[in-house]
Amino acid sequence: MYHALVKPLLFRLDAERAHHLVFDNLKRAYRMPGAAALLRGLYDFRHPNLEREVFGLQFRNPVGLAAGFDKNAELTDELGALGFGFVEIGTVTPRPQPGNPAPRLFRLPQDAALINRMGFNNAGAEAAAARLRQRRNRELLIGGNIGKNKDTPNELAAHDYVACVEALHEVVDYFVVNVSSPNTPNLRQLQEREPLIALLQQVQERNQALPTPRPLLLKIAPDLTDPQLDDILLIARETNLSGLVATNTTIARTGLTTSPEHVARLGAGGLSGKPLRQRATEVIRYLSRHSRGQLPIIGVGGIHSAQDAREKLEAGAALLQLYSGFIFEGPGLVKAINQALAVTPITPPHAMAHSQVH
Repeated sequence: MYHALVKPLLFRLDAERAHHLVFDNLKRAYRMPGAAALLRGLYDFRHPNLEREVFGLQFRNPVGLAAGFDKNAELTDELGALGFGFVEIGTVTPRPQPGNPAPRLFRLPQDAALINRMGFNNAGAEAAAARLRQRRNRELLIGGNIGKNKDTPNELAAHDYVACVEALHEVVDYFVVNVSSPNTPNLRQLQEREPLIALLQQVQERNQALPTPRPLLLKIAPDLTDPQLDDILLIARETNLSGLVATNTTIARTGLTTSPEHVARLGAGGLSGKPLRQRATEVIRYLSRHSRGQLPIIGVGGIHSAQDAREKLEAGAALLQLYSGFIFEGPGLVKAINQALAVTPITPPHAMAHSQVH
């Protein structure tokens, strides 16, 4: 039904308008009597082989929704009914901000890809926390993807990340520090060794001082070189990170079927979807091998099928996240992946390791 009816209608609309339409209709439908049970019956697949413990948390299945889809924690109950094992909200910033001017989200249908330059548009950390306090589905694990406001200079960035931790720590299960989005000016400079260590140490210090410290992860770009990935692993150990999210969107435009002229007209932004699949898998494999499987990795980038999911897990990912694949393939993708993994499960390389790197 999604490919025959829903997707053709949505893809006639501007991408961001279609996104809001899906939100509005899913919210409306979910409130109807029996709708939640119907959605779970259609999409929610459960099996003991899918359950896993990663960085001290118990996931009912390894398929999550990546940050960027539900920025303001508006749909967590509804997304849980679609079969996701966890949902990462955000990127959330301390203060509300509108993001970059529209249009800022574009489809490349020939490549099953998206380009976005949203710019951390969100209603702020306090608004997200208030919504999460009201959610009903407490079984669904929630990640909090956190960033800095656009007008906060890099030298003060840690203040913004700490403010997000303070606002969200009671309502999320883990945090992801996002310094890898290409859509906030100069943000990726924070991936450099010295500023990144300083940032993560301050965030981790505040996190560990909380009554219940949360697992702290770092989301990295697919555009890092091998020496930069080596630095990331050293930094992860030095700042006692619980894991990594690999990867964010890419600024590269190689290997696309869509004409270069059309892509150039769309302008700047991060590319996600099928063209990112191979590079994201390469980064996951490199990080897993060079950490000897000791550092849990959430694998994201170009997962459009159960085989793509298996590829990420075999490369060393402990968990998975969908974004573009969810948009192009529909909610049935979550169930298809979980059904396939239930039949032939893959044991994460870190499964026998401690939940944190020491």
